[in-house]
Amino acid sequence: MTKIPFNIPPFIGTELKYVQQAIDAHKICGDGQFTRKCNTWIEDRFGAPGALLTTSGTTALEMAALLCGLEKGDEVILPSFTFSSTATSIVLTGATPVFIDIRPDTMNIDENKIEDAITDRTKAIMAVHYAGVACEMDKIMEIARRHDLKVIEDAAQGVMSTYKGRALGTIGDFGCYSFHETKNYSMGEGGALILNHKEDIEPAEILREKGTNRARFFRGQVDKYTWVEYGSSYLPSDMNAAYLWAQLQEADRINENRLATWNAYNEAFAPLSAQGRLVLPTIPEECVHNAHMYYVKLRDLRQRTEFIDYLHSHDVGCVFHYVPLHSSPAGRRFGRFNGEDVYTTVESDRLARLPLYFGMTEEERSKVIETVLSYFAQ
Repeated sequence: MTKIPFNIPPFIGTELKYVQQAIDAHKICGDGQFTRKCNTWIEDRFGAPGALLTTSGTTALEMAALLCGLEKGDEVILPSFTFSSTATSIVLTGATPVFIDIRPDTMNIDENKIEDAITDRTKAIMAVHYAGVACEMDKIMEIARRHDLKVIEDAAQGVMSTYKGRALGTIGDFGCYSFHETKNYSMGEGGALILNHKEDIEPAEILREKGTNRARFFRGQVDKYTWVEYGSSYLPSDMNAAYLWAQLQEADRINENRLATWNAYNEAFAPLSAQGRLVLPTIPEECVHNAHMYYVKLRDLRQRTEFIDYLHSHDVGCVFHYVPLHSSPAGRRFGRFNGEDVYTTVESDRLARLPLYFGMTEEERSKVIETVLSYFAQ
């Protein structure tokens, strides 16, 4: 058998047809027919007042930070166990990322440590839904309401996941999705900003359209458009949106296929978990996940390294995830850690991710399972 890669970008088969349609329409820049189709699909499927495709999950986060009015001297609370984009969106506004510890079960922000990190400069909380498993949003929203804070959901990995029946990204003030090639649904590079208050939709359109009221012009609400506020170009090409549109139409099929692999792994490794030799993902009762990833936790960094090397030597792709941001050069320069790092570093050092992608065959799943089991049989 050939090497099993860690990831293969999703491909349904109708992507090229829709990309060709975008080309034939002579409309390949932003906000063409496929961009509008994707925006509407997201709004309707997840019950969001507004959704705007962006050039990436990173720029969706940047837009959310700007729409929160963050500026120099402000602080934003977030987990240290996340991708750099979560923090850079804060830093670009001049605000300071304040990192706190995670829960060891879900690898999400520890909601019980948020309040201790709040100061008179705190303006927002960023909740990162790791692996498409929701943070404890009821507690986070309750804290935010009491302290008059904005909540940004980094749901880059959470498209199709829910918390108590609500789609991730639609619970806080803003939600941010990623459609990068490593995500469940892809447009190569891309993302979406979810707007959960109608009053934020027009400012978001202006911000996304280089500071102009162009969106109002195309709706016939003004007879010409002009520069009205600061902004940038956050619109993806309609060709990228056409690629994504093919996958959104098959969203449930993709989701079910990924869940089949996730469940196969979880069932196969349950005996190792029962023996205390491996820690498997935790899915709280109130959460429905999207099988974005399947990770296992080894004993420590040394065993994790040995485990990854073993899988690679048997032609199975395997990677670890984030280096905690507070220990990175930029994290030390731009942010600070509040409280004690009890779990962030220890748990991140143990975590390894197994191959999981749409279209994974039964043979490929079995190969991964057999390789993991053979490692522990040594």
